[in-house]
Amino acid sequence: MSPSIKDVAERAGVSVGTVSNVLNHPERVAESTRATVLAAISALGFVRNSSAAQLRAGTSRSLGLIVLDLANPFFHEVARGVEQVADELGYAVVLCNSDDQTARENRYLQVLEEQRVRGVLITPVEVGSERLDALRRRGTPTVLVDRHDPRVNCCSVAVDDVVGGELAGAHLLSLGHARILHVTGPLSLRQCADRLAGLRRAVAAAGHDPDTAIEVIEERAMNARTAYDAARARFARDDEVGAVFCANDLMALGVLRAALSSGRRVPEDLAIVGYDDIEFAADAAVPLTSIRQPTQQIGRAAAQLLVEECDHPRTHAHQQVMFKPELVVRESTAG
Repeated sequence: MSPSIKDVAERAGVSVGTVSNVLNHPERVAESTRATVLAAISALGFVRNSSAAQLRAGTSRSLGLIVLDLANPFFHEVARGVEQVADELGYAVVLCNSDDQTARENRYLQVLEEQRVRGVLITPVEVGSERLDALRRRGTPTVLVDRHDPRVNCCSVAVDDVVGGELAGAHLLSLGHARILHVTGPLSLRQCADRLAGLRRAVAAAGHDPDTAIEVIEERAMNARTAYDAARARFARDDEVGAVFCANDLMALGVLRAALSSGRRVPEDLAIVGYDDIEFAADAAVPLTSIRQPTQQIGRAAAQLLVEECDHPRTHAHQQVMFKPELVVRESTAG
């Protein structure tokens, strides 16, 4: 059984209140008494229960972070940005993976609320989540990460995905590709819909009809395996595809593997653009051109907004931060 604060007091020959002051307000205790108590703590191997003290005071130093898919390196980098700020400001981060499932997300929201985390950072499965709205109504600060909806009464940090899709489309069009295959995740997701909207905007600006110039393959899961299978099936039908824009880099890696395994040269026969610019993009068999998102900056900005709201709720003003993506050209489009 772990030693208690009472055990420390008995060993040091002082009151429980004195031990509490040594732990929480050492300036109130004489140096010699402090030394005696600290010696007793060391001898007993006492570890203070900070969570209990924080719950009593209503000042938890934990933040919850719920992401959609930890298999996606994009969320690793976002989490690193969150953790950097949390560490700088004396907070711990509880990381949860919803796996793009509403039921899992709701369970995690309940657990985090029961644990009395100070605030929650979340990439929600759906922005209009009733469970998330209830959490906010009960007073837990929340920040949307990689999501933007001005109708929601909380802070958000996201990237302008319409601009990102436009950058990808304009780049492929500049290389002479008049028809573009777009491999994407569920268009019910705002990011996917916005990236396609940007692609359509670029095609229209170049004087083409988006309805005929763009072919869309929509997949439920945004990973390399689903994109590989979809691309293999598409490539088997004909050789008309000359350019592919994928809604994330994992899908682009799957398309790249499908292209190479079917005998297509990249970029000579097929130009490929991904999205996110994850670390693996530059190290692929053919380094990927990608739309770069400032992933760690997203995490840092979200964490800073959340801590500001937690620490200064009366003066805090909600902000919707929108970063701009950039095109990074590599060998998958520039041989």
